[in-house]
Amino acid sequence: MNDFQLLFVGNLLAYAAQRNISPDRLCQLSGINLEAIKQRTNVAVTPKQLNDLWQNASQLSNDPLFGLHFGESMQLAALGIVGQIIQTSKTVGEALTHAADFIQLLTNLFDMEVSGNDRTFSIQFNPYPDRAAESPFALRQMLDLAMVFVLHETDGLVLKRIKPDSVMIPYDVTDRVEYERVLRCQLTENSTEYVLIFDGCYWDEPILTANYELQQILLQKASSLLNTFGANQLLNERILNYLIANAYLGIPSLEEIAANFNTSSRSLQRKLQEEGVTYQQLADSIRKSLAVHYLESGKYPIKEISYLLGYNELSAFSRAFKRWTGSTPVTYQKR
Repeated sequence: MNDFQLLFVGNLLAYAAQRNISPDRLCQLSGINLEAIKQRTNVAVTPKQLNDLWQNASQLSNDPLFGLHFGESMQLAALGIVGQIIQTSKTVGEALTHAADFIQLLTNLFDMEVSGNDRTFSIQFNPYPDRAAESPFALRQMLDLAMVFVLHETDGLVLKRIKPDSVMIPYDVTDRVEYERVLRCQLTENSTEYVLIFDGCYWDEPILTANYELQQILLQKASSLLNTFGANQLLNERILNYLIANAYLGIPSLEEIAANFNTSSRSLQRKLQEEGVTYQQLADSIRKSLAVHYLESGKYPIKEISYLLGYNELSAFSRAFKRWTGSTPVTYQKR
């Protein structure tokens, strides 16, 4: 297994820890040497072990859409140098073309093909038949991950919430509502292909690199989770780690967080209240940290910071920031 695939497996285990799954148990059940994965040594993970890893992660989390939710939480930095190459592309089309070129470094279950015309462009994932038969569970989870990862990371590249024109999947999904929430459009099921289709206007959209430095800082803050695969944390700690690691893409809603942790928003709120905190308090603590970072850097207009933090109105951001710090964003930036 190459370095990129080991990095990917390591991040899968880190995400499992966020879901309160013991990486030790997950690796034991899958016949994988956890210490070798941590040390990034030259360890072989067979197709059967990888398939078992996905299957056990799904079962232990009681989440049949584990791959879909992992893709929603995964960051470009988790891809190492591949992510950096994509990040430093000039346009969305260039980044996606690079991603297609490098997909084989991350998985040998399928390839990725990017094509388009003046009106639309498509991203098609082509499974290899022999490997599909050998690792059916891993293939489906990886394809779910790939589709949502491409969509959500494109958001982060252009600081815009992109919606596909259509998504095609060659099977009946188990939870259509959740697929359509994550992928943001209605599905065409039982097609012959895995395809994301986008409006052609996004192809030449320039990539904004301002958040990449911030992403690295946030990931370093979450390094205790990502590097040690810590488990048995309180729910609020696991959610806070998730928010820190993914905050460069914006703060998800309560409903989105609940779906990613495979629970209802009401149940999640109840468990957090038992720990003496609300989701709003956790989200606001991240927004405050981000706002202070953006303002102190001096690189961003206040209106852009407001947008990045999810506020539709500048006045709403100003009121929130004054509640957090006692001063307005304008006053704080002039210090």
